[in-house]
Amino acid sequence: QELPETVLLKFFRPENTPVPARPTPEQLSNLIKTSLHYPESFNHSFHQKSLCLVPVTLLLSNCSQAVVDVMIDLRHKTTSPEALEIHGSFTWLGQTQYKLQLKSQEVYSLQLKACFVHTGVYNLGTPRVFAKLADQVTLFETSQQNSMPALIIINNI
Repeated sequence: QELPETVLLKFFRPENTPVPARPTPEQLSNLIKTSLHYPESFNHSFHQKSLCLVPVTLLLSNCSQAVVDVMIDLRHKTTSPEALEIHGSFTWLGQTQYKLQLKSQEVYSLQLKACFVHTGVYNLGTPRVFAKLADQVTLFETSQQNSMPALIIINNI
């Protein structure tokens, strides 16, 4: 009895494999890494001056190889009752929205001022950061993943 002839299978892959044109939502929400730099605690005499101003630096790092349009919104407030019980309310002074463009791997430092009227523990992690690839024509930016709470203690002296 004759055995059937064995045929080797060949797999062909076209040379021009299309690159996925649209990044995934996961990739889009990780374009910009943010970090806040501020003192852990701040001493202020509320008897002498009712407003306590604390300098805060928002560091923005473009983690991608592409040019990215970034929008920062400081108007967002924590309104959940649990959060307000633990962290009081404070205000960002000055400009409340920023639009900028970061080159590939660029790090940008934004100087902010937080204003407090009482002692307490506050969460400075309220800025919302949105980003989109500069060459993409989209009507909205993707919200960037927020870092951990950024707690500061305001003391009266």
